[in-house]
Amino acid sequence: MLKKYGLMVMIFFIIGILVACNSGDTNENADGQTEEQTDDTENAEGNEDNDEPEQTEESDAEGTNDEEVNETEEEQEPIYYIDEETASIHPIDDADEDVVLLTIDDAPDEYAMEMAETLQEKDAKAIFFINGHFIEDEEGQEQLKAIHDMGFPIGNHTYSHPVIPDIPEDEQTEEIVSLNDKIEDIIGERPEFFRAPHGANSDHSREVVEDEGMVLMNWTYGFDYFEPYQDADKLTEALISGEAPEIGEDQSLLRAGANLLMHDREWTNEALGDVIDGLREEGYEIADPNLIETME
Repeated sequence: MLKKYGLMVMIFFIIGILVACNSGDTNENADGQTEEQTDDTENAEGNEDNDEPEQTEESDAEGTNDEEVNETEEEQEPIYYIDEETASIHPIDDADEDVVLLTIDDAPDEYAMEMAETLQEKDAKAIFFINGHFIEDEEGQEQLKAIHDMGFPIGNHTYSHPVIPDIPEDEQTEEIVSLNDKIEDIIGERPEFFRAPHGANSDHSREVVEDEGMVLMNWTYGFDYFEPYQDADKLTEALISGEAPEIGEDQSLLRAGANLLMHDREWTNEALGDVIDGLREEGYEIADPNLIETME
């Protein structure tokens, strides 16, 4: 009887131990899950705390960018306009009158990048008028991007440089609009200036230019396409003086508001730096074409 009683006590004792062990395991697992949940909560809260300054920084950055954009817009308020009849550049209100405008046609051929670099070194600006056949390959497109990124306005000089009045109206439209499309694909902007090859427009081309929102522009003088001035020294003297006696231009065409025509040519490239210096010595500043009033 005593043995039987002792055996029962021992069984109950063992059962008690087993129950206590199982209860301890359960508490430990529960505690472990609670700690993981607590860690997750802290991490989540930490991320929320970290997000707040990041959002503030982004907000500050956005504010700064907006300020910079506004400042840029204020800086880019037009102070000149182009007289379509004479192609001269004129001041708006109290802008400096003693300025001349530099323009470069038939770009980017062989020397446009060097000319852009010379302009940049001299702290001068010019409009680069682009032909479509020069930007069909990757090299031409990269040059166009580079010139644009250097801050030079890009103009439309038609796709293939035809004599506009000599081609049908639908081809005139194609020559102008297709080049605008191509330039926009490359630099993200459509040209705001148009110059017809040889300065020859038609009533239809003028309508297309207006519909495209571009300023139509010819020039007041330029000599580098005449054989006697396909020499850097002679061209330099002619552009600075405004005189070209070898083609019968004996009176100076250099005056306030002059719109100088140049081309992407070897002799013009060689002359460009001296031309800029010479014009300044004559008392003229080089107008920034980014400050010319364009069509809205």
